[in-house]
Amino acid sequence: MSRGGRKRCTVPPAFSSRPEPADGHRYAHARQHPADVPRPGTSADLTSESLLRPVRRPPREGWRRALFTVSRGLINPGESRAERHRRELCALVRGPAVSDHHRIVVLSMKGGVGKTTTAVGLGAVLAEERGDRVIAVDAAPHGGTLLDRLPTPLRPQRHARDLLARRETVKRYSDVRAFTGQAPSRLEFLASGTDPEGYPALSDGDYRHLARIVERFYSICITDCGTGMLHPAMRAILDLADQVIVVCPTSVDGARSALATVDWLETNGYAALARSCVTVLSRVAKSPSIDLDQLERHFSDRCRRVLRIPEDPHLEEGGPVDLARLRPATHLAYLELAAEVAAVFR
Repeated sequence: MSRGGRKRCTVPPAFSSRPEPADGHRYAHARQHPADVPRPGTSADLTSESLLRPVRRPPREGWRRALFTVSRGLINPGESRAERHRRELCALVRGPAVSDHHRIVVLSMKGGVGKTTTAVGLGAVLAEERGDRVIAVDAAPHGGTLLDRLPTPLRPQRHARDLLARRETVKRYSDVRAFTGQAPSRLEFLASGTDPEGYPALSDGDYRHLARIVERFYSICITDCGTGMLHPAMRAILDLADQVIVVCPTSVDGARSALATVDWLETNGYAALARSCVTVLSRVAKSPSIDLDQLERHFSDRCRRVLRIPEDPHLEEGGPVDLARLRPATHLAYLELAAEVAAVFR
């Protein structure tokens, strides 16, 4: 009762469905960590992956393709495991963009082991699957066989020596194309133009000048070296290399020679290239007389990766390389090599 006999009117607290905080602070609930507050969705969250249902890709080969065709698409068994693997490899080859010019060197101390074929097979896959300009350069000191892998009508009439002589006039890509030939795969070829034609071998300085020209107009350069490791341009070739591929035939003497190549790199200032190199076992027969698993173990202890390229009648011809004429297993092996090489582009 208040003074004068009147009842004191008390105002009830405002109704709230939220219980009073234990610490007695009415606004304690407002002290939430920002991370606990759900973030509203934005337009960036609406992606095709999050909204669209996955579509089963139609098969491209085998009984799966036959069933899909006969049923007019009503029955779609989807891709086989091999098709998915191939598609994933293609995505790896195409994926990483080359932020700067990338140089790949293909080496072997022994001749006739498939070094040039490996360089062209790799280059053809990279050029066909990617949008970059890819060029193969013949750096053999005594004239290599790189141009033999290009159809005769497409072979350039000029070579690296001519390009070096006119390097001050090279301003555009079209200026360089006057000295290169291009295969159907889009791989370009630059011949060395050396001893057999009466020209001296490329020197250390020559190769460095050539490399500066090539890097202006091409994303990827594959250098096909000769069998010697001591020719004048080799130091420049390895100094500028981003990665090395060592080609190893499936024979005892060939394996020793390939391992000697790795040894030479390690003991001559290129240990990093040796550790990161890819060893390619070339012309692998279905029933080889050599223990391939044992051979792989020898190289895998020293190198980044060991891959096998099976023997193929088309490659044994020694002529132009046409990817469409390769056996599926051979084409797949080159895709695996290209994917391994492209992993370094990232």
